[in-house]
Amino acid sequence: MDFKELGKEIVTLRKMKKVSQKELSENLHISRATISSFENGNSVDIGLKKVLQIIDYLGFEFVMKEKTEFPVFEELLNER
Repeated sequence: MDFKELGKEIVTLRKMKKVSQKELSENLHISRATISSFENGNSVDIGLKKVLQIIDYLGFEFVMKEKTEFPVFEELLNER
């Protein structure tokens, strides 16, 4: 997953939690323009710290795992 895909995933999570960009901006002290650019895939200079803050605010966590040689279910669905 690259930053562009991550931005799209953040949009989905944010909308699912009914959180606006303005609310994120005000509570995390990240400009709304930065959040918007990140979600639209236009900016990759947001920084990992800010991305982790957004994910945490939305009630999720970022988990790293060892890459496998076999595709995961999501990857198989995306091949359609």
